[in-house]
Amino acid sequence: MQHLTGSERLALRVVEDLAEVPAAEWNLLARGNPFLRYEFFSALHAAGCASERTGWRPQFVTLWDDKRLRGALPLYRKVHSYGEYVFDWAWADAYHRHGLAYYPKLVSAVPFSPVTGPRALAADEAIRGKLVAAALSLAREVSSFHILFPPEAEAREFERCGMMLRRAVQFHWCNRDFRCFDDFLATLTHDKRKKIKQERRKVRDAGVTFRWKLAHEITREDWRFFTRCYNLTYRAHMSSPYLNLEFFTRLGEALPEHLLLVVAERDGRAVASALNLFTPEALYGRYWGTTQYMPALHFETCYYQALDFCIERGIGLFEGGAQGEHKLARGFLPQETWSAHWLRHPQFADAIEKFLARESAGIARYIDELADHSPYTSGEQ
Repeated sequence: MQHLTGSERLALRVVEDLAEVPAAEWNLLARGNPFLRYEFFSALHAAGCASERTGWRPQFVTLWDDKRLRGALPLYRKVHSYGEYVFDWAWADAYHRHGLAYYPKLVSAVPFSPVTGPRALAADEAIRGKLVAAALSLAREVSSFHILFPPEAEAREFERCGMMLRRAVQFHWCNRDFRCFDDFLATLTHDKRKKIKQERRKVRDAGVTFRWKLAHEITREDWRFFTRCYNLTYRAHMSSPYLNLEFFTRLGEALPEHLLLVVAERDGRAVASALNLFTPEALYGRYWGTTQYMPALHFETCYYQALDFCIERGIGLFEGGAQGEHKLARGFLPQETWSAHWLRHPQFADAIEKFLARESAGIARYIDELADHSPYTSGEQ
């Protein structure tokens, strides 16, 4: 344990096992965000999904006032760039071509989930600054330090700590106090409204119906089926799935109040499924899969059912995940996302800083172009 100087006497501890941290104190810092809760990280670690074996070695930075947890930064020592959704493969390749090692690196992120939200968990900027300073000190033993998908205000704090900022784009849907799905459709242009109606009709005419399963309504058999769908979809894209049945069942046991499982059925048999996490304020589309291809089934299972749920519950925001211009035609609008980066090698840091300036200008132009193709009528922009 290392003591830090300042107006408060805080002690720094790097934690590889969350069992060393009181769950209740961690969750106070998480402020209701399900992806930052103690139980979410613990499920990832216990199920072996985010572990040293898979290239995600926990190195969580914690700050303590006597025995009370005052701040925490989820942090992983990584030997690859999979499961991050902020792509730095070109940076790693440039290091390799110059005979330098890019891995290991330090990454503060929610593994396998490009959700936005706080990363330095603390009540005030001073403590957040201490967390980042501690991580930067650790990063001097590796190539670099990266913080993924923080809110802009927090990203600006990281910039003041000496990190470089990077912008990207996601597509989010906002609930404008819609009373029903038709209210939402009425705000769209004629072409977009017609397209969504056609997609929903295709699924309905194929005889597919849907069930929403919440909390403890989700059985172990449901988790088995969902995991099968999830695995099939990853393999169809020639990828290895990051998560496993143990993680999903642990999540179901630990955070049932945050889970919505959408199950698609045809002729009395389940054919597809989508898992969402939600709070009273936001819903996060996470993972999905299907056992058979049907036109528009993905859009209905992952998007339209979730929109119906948000409207029924009065949930204001739906984060649909990373990338996906196809979401624009379905009522999702572009939102800037942020990441912060520090590289130990000064020449590479300088080159990447110049690259980020060019990339940022390109992102701004891209968002302007997307705005010209808004799915909403002019009165609803």
